[in-house]
Amino acid sequence: MSSSHRVVIATFPDVDLLDVTGPAEVFALANREGGGRVRYDVRLASPVRGEVRTSAGVRVVTDLGFDEVEPTIDTLIVPGAVDTPPGGPVARIDREVVAWIESVAPHARRIASVCVGAHLLAAAGLLDGRTATTHWSTAGQLAAEHPHIVVDPDPIFIRSGRIWTGAGISACLDLSLALVAEDHGEDLALQVARQLVVYLKRQGGQSQFSVPLSSPATARRDIDDLRLFITENVDGDLSTAALAAKMCLSERHFTRVFQQETGASAAVYVEACRVEAARRLLETTDQPLERIATTVGLGSVETLHRAFRRQLSATPGDYRKRFRVTL
Repeated sequence: MSSSHRVVIATFPDVDLLDVTGPAEVFALANREGGGRVRYDVRLASPVRGEVRTSAGVRVVTDLGFDEVEPTIDTLIVPGAVDTPPGGPVARIDREVVAWIESVAPHARRIASVCVGAHLLAAAGLLDGRTATTHWSTAGQLAAEHPHIVVDPDPIFIRSGRIWTGAGISACLDLSLALVAEDHGEDLALQVARQLVVYLKRQGGQSQFSVPLSSPATARRDIDDLRLFITENVDGDLSTAALAAKMCLSERHFTRVFQQETGASAAVYVEACRVEAARRLLETTDQPLERIATTVGLGSVETLHRAFRRQLSATPGDYRKRFRVTL
C-alpha cells in the first residue's frame, strides 16, 4: 500500500523560485523512486489561485488559493522573498501570507521553512522559544526582530519538534531529502539524492559553509589552488614544510604569505579541514573513531578529540550522538 503525504507549498509574488521547485522536485522523485509505495501529493497555494511571478522572473501557476486549502495538511512548506535595498538583503514580511500561516499551522502535522521563509514563521509566532536557522544574510535581521528565537546561522537546517527551518537557496534540497528520510527511511532519500546528483546531507548540524567557502578567494591563485589541494588530501602530509615545498617557497616565506592571504596559519587551516572531513564521517557513517582519525589525517583518537575541542568545543562522540541519525 502507498503512504500518502499531502504537501502544500506557499507561493506568493517574488518568492524564490528554487525554494518552490526544489522541494517539489524532491517529492516527485520520491514518488518515482518509491515504486508505488510512496505518494507525495504536492500542491502550490497562493493568495489567489493562478499565475505568480517569482524572484527569477519565471511565472508559476498555483493549484489553490489560500482560501481553498483544506485544513488538514501533512507538510506545509513556507519559502521566502527578499527585498534588496542598498544595505543588503531584507526578508520580506507579507502580512497576508503570515495570517494564512497562522490559520493553517495548527492543522499541519509538520511545518518547514526554506531560506528566509523562517521570517514568515517567526512573524506567525511559530518559532518563539525555538532554535531556528535561515539564510546567513538575514540571520541578523531574524535575531533582532525576534529576540525570543535562538538564531543559529550556521546549520543547513534545524528541526525543533514539528517545525523545521532551512538555510539558504539550495539547502531546500537537503531539507526536503531529510523530510523524505524521516518519512520513508534513508535508503529512499539516498535514491532521490542520486537522481538529483547531490550528496545526501540529512543532518542539520552540517554547516552552511565548508572551510574553503567560509574563507573568501585570495589575491593569489596559487594559494586558492593550495587550499583546494588541502581539502582533497586531508589524509596526506600537510605539514608546513610539505606545503611550503609544494609552493616552492621557504617555510618562513610560505608561513607569512598563507597567513596574510587567508587570515589563518596553515596549521590552523589544515586542522579545520580535517575536522570538517571528520564531521561528515561522524554524521553519515558508523565508522569507529580510530578509523575516522586515520582517514582524515589526524592520526589518533586523542588528536581527533583535541582538534574537536579546539574547533567545536565538543567531543567526537558527543557530536555523533547529536547529529548522527539512525533510521
